[in-house]
Amino acid sequence: MFLCRSNGSFKLGRYFDRSKGAFVKLGHGQHLETLTVRKSYESGAVFVSPSDASQGWLSWVCNLIITFLVYTVTFITFPISGWFVLKTVPNYEKIVVFRLGRICPPKGPGIILVLPLIDQWQRVDLRTRAFNAPPCQVRTLDGGLLLVGADIQFRIWNPVLSVVSVQDLNVSTRMTAHKVLSHSLSKRTVREIQSERLKLGEYLGMDINEMTRPWGLEVDRVELVIGSLVQSTEEAPPLIVPPSMSGMESLTGPIQQIAMQIFTQSFSQPKPEDSVTVAVTDESPLAPSLTPSFPHSVEELLSLVQLLLSESLVSRVQACFQFYITEDKQQQTYYVDLRQGSGAAGVGLSPDPDVTLSLTAADLLSLFEGTLRPFAAYSMGRLQIQGDIRTAMKLEEVIQLLKK
Repeated sequence: MFLCRSNGSFKLGRYFDRSKGAFVKLGHGQHLETLTVRKSYESGAVFVSPSDASQGWLSWVCNLIITFLVYTVTFITFPISGWFVLKTVPNYEKIVVFRLGRICPPKGPGIILVLPLIDQWQRVDLRTRAFNAPPCQVRTLDGGLLLVGADIQFRIWNPVLSVVSVQDLNVSTRMTAHKVLSHSLSKRTVREIQSERLKLGEYLGMDINEMTRPWGLEVDRVELVIGSLVQSTEEAPPLIVPPSMSGMESLTGPIQQIAMQIFTQSFSQPKPEDSVTVAVTDESPLAPSLTPSFPHSVEELLSLVQLLLSESLVSRVQACFQFYITEDKQQQTYYVDLRQGSGAAGVGLSPDPDVTLSLTAADLLSLFEGTLRPFAAYSMGRLQIQGDIRTAMKLEEVIQLLKK
């Protein structure tokens, strides 16, 4: 693959326009200065030139002859070859094809043709995915040693770059996230990290994007998971926000930051006669008090959800959830269908669920109670998800409705 930039003269080629999300042909009258690099981050275009300087006329003629022969054999034997050369690509995937070692524009969705013998191809999933950066010890600016991890959602915006830039995209992204996490948080104090968790998550997302976008990967969301304080700070006592402040999570970004600052100021000024250091830890970021009316079994929870189903909830969610609930070493199945009408919920299997969730009955009750957030449960391995992560996170709409 070659990247080029326009300079004004005669070469015919193709380039990937990030703004249009497709390969665009260049006509005569445009000069392409060929660069043997894989990305053009400033212009956002990835060029693929069929007549670049690295390919001589003899190689170009040989490629044409071989491609023509393979096309001919494929069409002659089409009733049989169709089983091997036709591939179905869903809407959330692209196929990157290397023909005789040279990259072609990504193909799909739909039915595509892949030539035998001369084409090597690879599927690229464009859906949003997530991974958990395991907690690591971070030395803060004020001398503290804090255990911090992160939950990261990402997607592939350029399938070509994701294939040719790095060998293992998942491992490279994890290592980059750890590096950026340690480097950025080392410039902050313990109090700043604990009181500005959401704001720091946005900054970390931008820092990670600067390093991963040339790989064709874009980070959508970074959520910090703050663990215990391994070593106290040298200048100030540790401040860990009590998890009982459940109202903070329901506020929007700017309002939440103001409320956190007000709480921090009032919380960090103890009375002289009984000065204390408060350090409250909990693996769950939320711990609201359990209301007496909240259901204590899955059946009671299902009955409550059935009462709250409405057309407005269906219009916001537009998804069907299948639950596999484990209780006392027995597995039960439930479903919540919010795709049409006023929705439906019941016991059994849904014929075509969008997302499948597997967890214990206790964790399910904690999710709907609000003491355990879906993304935190997924990061800790207590919630198993099959399907699109972003669709699964829409379950929070039902949880918020139950809290009211």
